[in-house]
Amino acid sequence: MLRTDKPMIEKNLDRIFELERYNAAHPAFAERTPDNAMVALQVKGDDTFNRWSRRLGEKQAKNTGRPVVRITINKIGPVRLRIEALKVERAV
Repeated sequence: MLRTDKPMIEKNLDRIFELERYNAAHPAFAERTPDNAMVALQVKGDDTFNRWSRRLGEKQAKNTGRPVVRITINKIGPVRLRIEALKVERAV
C-alpha cells in the first residue's frame, strides 16, 4: 500500500459503510447489484477518488474475473452522531 492510498482507503471504507446502510434501508436497490460483482464506488465531484476507485475495481475484477459495477453517490448527508450518552468504568 502506498502512503497516498491511505486517505482513499479510509474514504472508501466510509462510503462502503454508508452504502451498506443504504442497502439495508432500500432492499430493492441492493437487489440490483449482482452478488459476485466488484463495486467501484464513485462520488459526484470527487474526481481523484473516482479514478482511484475505478482503477482498483478494474484491477480486482481482472484478477478475479468478476464483473465491475459502478455505484455513484450523488449526494451524501452529514455524519450524525447517534450515541447520546456514554459512561466509562474501570473493569475489575
